Amino acid sequence: MYVDRIMTRDVVQIDEDTRFTQLVALMRDHHIRHLPVVRDGHLVGLVTSRDLERVAPSPITTLSVGEANYLLGKLTAAKVMRARVITCAPDTLVEEAARLLRQEKIGCLPVIEPGGKLVGILTHEDLLDFFLEITGCLTENTTRLAVHLPDEIGQLGRFLTAINEGGGYIATVVSPVHPDQTGLRIVVVRYRAADPLALNRRLRDLGYDLMTETLPVAVATV
Repeated sequence: MYVDRIMTRDVVQIDEDTRFTQLVALMRDHHIRHLPVVRDGHLVGLVTSRDLERVAPSPITTLSVGEANYLLGKLTAAKVMRARVITCAPDTLVEEAARLLRQEKIGCLPVIEPGGKLVGILTHEDLLDFFLEITGCLTENTTRLAVHLPDEIGQLGRFLTAINEGGGYIATVVSPVHPDQTGLRIVVVRYRAADPLALNRRLRDLGYDLMTETLPVAVATV
């Protein structure tokens, strides 16, 4: 999947003349920590909450409140922003974008079209939403199973087939190879079934060792 499928498109943008007090208000009112600075729709910098903290007066400053407010009032985005901004393209793979965020220890990636036009922004929250989606955490009325399987050709396919043949509809599958357990892989499956307890018993009878299982929460009716 590409970044343009999960990025935030409605980006709060500012220009270089935006005042410090406006920057603070925008972040507070929109519950955000990053403000791309644009000129004619093209990215020229980025202001983060850390940048604002960096230039804010220290609690032990000898300046009066009036003096501090006067100096801050003269600050603009152009003086606060970082001009070197790590970005990505709309067709960047989501996992590559995540690697960049982790490797560079940054909180967001402005998404830039060829030519420099800002079309979106990718934040940690966007990636967390994506993780919740692909793991099925937000999918209702599903049973979650976790099982160890031999890391061999056909093992994963046979396990999924066993769920299907037992009447289960597979909603999501996550199957990483565990680096500390040579020869094994973990499979986490979410499925729907009319009788998940019976299906889980069937899987055990077939020899599968279910490490964890979470059944749908029954909703009481009055």
